[in-house]
Amino acid sequence: MEIKMNRNDTELIIAVEGRLDTLTAPDLEEALEAEIEGVEKLVFDFGELKYISSAGLRVLLTAMQIMAEQGEMTVKNVTPDVMDVFEVTGFVDDLNIE
Repeated sequence: MEIKMNRNDTELIIAVEGRLDTLTAPDLEEALEAEIEGVEKLVFDFGELKYISSAGLRVLLTAMQIMAEQGEMTVKNVTPDVMDVFEVTGFVDDLNIE
């Protein structure tokens, strides 16, 4: 998995490529924790994300909880395979997906 972060003042864009699973979710969680303070708009770009497991969903859930207090969170460019996981797990109802 590769993580690319771009912060512009209070906006943070995180592009994730590859697989977000048990082995890689801790890396995303660590990167997010290091940057999320003061963020008012968080955007996950999943255009190159091939797979997400329950461990990846847990990271998204944590981010949603933090952003509920700080601002807004959006997920964009969701691939069909990842969208299937969001739909099956009910995350599609809780995420702001563009």
